Amino acid sequence: MSPGSLVYTGDKHAHEPVTITLIDYSAGHLAEETDISLEACEAYIRAHSVTWINITGVHNPEIIERIGRAFHLHPLLLEDVLNTGGRPKIDDYEDYLFIVLKMIDREESTGAIEHEHVCLIVREGLVISFQEHEGDVFGPVRQRIRKGKGRIRKAGADYLAYALMDMIVDHYFLVLEGFGEEIDTIQDAVLSNPEPLVLDKVHSLRRQLIYLRKSVWPVREIVASLLRGESTLISRETQLYLRDVYDHTVQVVETVEMFREILSSALDIYLSSVNNRMSEVMKVLTVIATIFIPLTFIAGVYGMNFEYMPELEWRYAYPVIWGIFTLAAGGMMAWFRYRRWL
Repeated sequence: MSPGSLVYTGDKHAHEPVTITLIDYSAGHLAEETDISLEACEAYIRAHSVTWINITGVHNPEIIERIGRAFHLHPLLLEDVLNTGGRPKIDDYEDYLFIVLKMIDREESTGAIEHEHVCLIVREGLVISFQEHEGDVFGPVRQRIRKGKGRIRKAGADYLAYALMDMIVDHYFLVLEGFGEEIDTIQDAVLSNPEPLVLDKVHSLRRQLIYLRKSVWPVREIVASLLRGESTLISRETQLYLRDVYDHTVQVVETVEMFREILSSALDIYLSSVNNRMSEVMKVLTVIATIFIPLTFIAGVYGMNFEYMPELEWRYAYPVIWGIFTLAAGGMMAWFRYRRWL
């Protein structure tokens, strides 16, 4: 298809409506609208304040196209909004910035990673956010705006974009905390009871960490690009706060790499434990086989069908043979214990 073609690539949610919520604020003003129309949004944008428009549901290309026409957005940008499998990135369209991030969470019962495609458009006095589904990590930002806490009501749209990015990055730490608890459990299981189920869990966590790394690693480049000051939409005051996001991103990346190395070590320990267990089994079987070799030899000799074998007609031949068997086996067991092979 030609560049700029609007095709939704995520999971189909045709039954879910596309909703638009708006928060318009300044130092002494706050207005909040739920399920507002595009036409009503334009009245707020003209005001001298910061407007945050949050669009939930990107599964309808026709509505996304209407939003693009209303806010004069580039067709390639709209294509990236609908391409939920795209990697995090930042594009500078001179009049506005376009930022793609991944909002990640973990299912508590299954431990599976749940990811959501989040797009931010930062313009002078305006932030537009796109989400796939209801529910996000932006609740604390909304509460700070409503209660007027901090400097968010006094700052511009760039600070709002920073606050949203900061919440997404900080939520990565909660996800990593869950990974850390599972990795501790796996380390104990690898040492105490290395079963195939533990191996499956190690591979599953490694796959999840690879995806998490792919989602987090580009965020560092996004924040670094904003810190370079190439866009006039990001003020110097906001850049100071973005440095904190950059540090958090680096910390998340380092933690992911550390967890990957721990899982690789756990995999090596698992293989070593399995090999050690197999070696112990083979050691026991070898000792048993070694003990029975001379006994089998003696039994084989007297099992031959020769007519003239004087021991066969001897009265005490049977108990003597058993005595020899016992002495041979006991002597070999004593020798193995002396050499610490048992």
